[in-house]
Amino acid sequence: MKRAFHVFASALLLSILVSCIAVQGGEDAGTAVLKIGTPNVIKSASILGDTNMGVFAHLSNPTLTKMAANGSIVGLTAKSYDVSEDGKSWKFDVNDDLYWSDGEKFTPEDVKFTFDYLAENYPAAGWIKNTVDSIAVEDDAVVFNLNKPYSRLNLEFATYPILPKHIWETVDKPMEYTNEGEIVGFGPFFIAKTDLSSGVIYFEKNPYWKGAAPKFGSLEIHTFANADVLALALEKGEVDAYYKYAGTYPYESMQNLKDTGDFDFVETNNIGLVFLAMNLQKEPMSDKSFREAVSYAINYDEILNIDALGYGQTPNAGFVPSSMNNFKETSKLEYNIDEAKSILKRAGYNDTNSNGILENKEGKDIKLTFLTRSAYQRTTELMAEYLKALGIDSELKTVDSSTWIKEKDAGEYDLTVTRSTPWGMLMHASWGTGYFDSRRTGEGVFHVLDDPVFLNLCDDILKATNENQLQDYAYQLQDYYAENLPAVALYWNLVETPYNRAWKGWYSDPLYGIFNVDNFLSVEKSQ
Repeated sequence: MKRAFHVFASALLLSILVSCIAVQGGEDAGTAVLKIGTPNVIKSASILGDTNMGVFAHLSNPTLTKMAANGSIVGLTAKSYDVSEDGKSWKFDVNDDLYWSDGEKFTPEDVKFTFDYLAENYPAAGWIKNTVDSIAVEDDAVVFNLNKPYSRLNLEFATYPILPKHIWETVDKPMEYTNEGEIVGFGPFFIAKTDLSSGVIYFEKNPYWKGAAPKFGSLEIHTFANADVLALALEKGEVDAYYKYAGTYPYESMQNLKDTGDFDFVETNNIGLVFLAMNLQKEPMSDKSFREAVSYAINYDEILNIDALGYGQTPNAGFVPSSMNNFKETSKLEYNIDEAKSILKRAGYNDTNSNGILENKEGKDIKLTFLTRSAYQRTTELMAEYLKALGIDSELKTVDSSTWIKEKDAGEYDLTVTRSTPWGMLMHASWGTGYFDSRRTGEGVFHVLDDPVFLNLCDDILKATNENQLQDYAYQLQDYYAENLPAVALYWNLVETPYNRAWKGWYSDPLYGIFNVDNFLSVEKSQ
C-alpha cells in the first residue's frame, strides 16, 4: 500500500512538473520580447512630423490598403474595395471587428476623418484636396468621390496611417504634435512609449485586438545613429533583427553575421534602385545620342561589385526593376566603350584639337559638373572615370543633402548619382515617373522631362480604369525609357535583412520590407 502511494505520488509530481514546464514554455513564447535594431533614427515622437516615426506607426495605426508580395494592392484596414467604371468613385469596405487600444470601437468615421484631416493639415496629403470632391460613409464602407479618374488611389492609401477621430480631432497642429507616451492605435500592437533619450520605441499588444493573435509578447524598436554599434548589437544578440526602410543591411558587414552562425537573411529584390540622373534641360544631356553613348560607357559589373558586392544584377534600359508589377523585359544595358565612342562620333562630337576632350556641336570642350553627396562619392568617381575614357571632362561638386536639393531644383548641375526608394518608384504614375515629370516637385525628384509623349503617358496611367490598361501603359512607359534614356539605372540590388535564428516566420513586402502587420503576426520564437 505504501509503495503504491509512493508510485502514485511520484506520478502526480511528474505530471505537475510537466504541466509547469509546458505552461512556462507557453509563457516564454507568449511573453517574449522581439527587439529590432534600425539606423532609422527618430528625432521626434510625432507620427506625422517625423518620417521614421511615421513608418513605425504603421503597425499601431495600419493603412487602409497594403502591398502584397506580388506588388498588387489589397485590403488591410479595408477588407476589400471597388472602383467604378469611370474611375471616379472608390468604395472601401472597412473591417467591422477593429478596436482602438483604449477600447473605443473603430468605425468608418475614423477613416473619413483621417483623410479629411490629412487633406487640410498634412502637406504630403495636399493632393487629396485637388483630387477628392467628397468622402462619405455608407454603412460599413467609406466612399471617395473624385473629380477625375485616379488609378493610384489604392496605392496612395497604402501609405497613410489611420487616426482615431476621438483623439486627433482636438489636435490643431499635427506636424508639431508629439507624444512620447501611449499612442492610441488599432493594430495588433500599439505604441506604449517612445524613449527619445535611449532611442527606443516600445510596442505592446492591443488588448482589444480581435484578429489573429501575435505569437510573442511585445516589440521594441532600438534606433542606432552609428552603423557599427548597430552591427555589434546584432552580433552580441542585444537585438534580434535588423530593419532599414527602403534599404538593405550593409553588404560589407554581412559576413560577420554569417560567421556567428546565428543569423539567416530575408532576401528580396529591391524595387528601388541607384541611377544616373541627367539634367535634360541642358546640352549635351538633352541629346538622346549623348545619353545613349553614356549608357554604353558605364561598366555595370564593376559598379555592382564595388557598390553592392555583387548582391544584384545589371539593369535593363527600361529602368524599371524586374521586381515591380507589370515589368517588361527591355534590352539589357551593356558596357561597350567602342560603341559609345562610335555613337558620339556619328552624332558630331569630335576632338578636333586632339587634346583628349570631345567638343560639343559649338566646338567647345565638354566639361560636365557632377553634383554629388558623400553617400554616392565613390560611385560618382567611377562615373567620372568612365566619362574620361569616353573623352568627356568632368568635375565633382560634393555637397550636403540640403544643398544638393537646392542646386538640383535650380538646375545647377549636369549629372548626379542618386537612388529611388520603393515609394519613389511607385509615386505619381508609378514606374519611376515621379522622378522625371516636369510638372512635379519634391526633394528627391528632377522634374526635367517635358516631352509631351511622356507626359501624356503619365496622364493616361493616372486615368486608367482597369488592370489591362495599366499593364499596356506600363509596357509603353518602359519602352519609352529604353529608347530615350532620361536616366540610366546603374544596378538592381537585393535587400538583405538579417534576423537571429531564435526567431522564425519572417515576411517582407515590397513597400515596407519586414515592417508590416502580416510579418508581426507571423514571427515567433523558433523554440
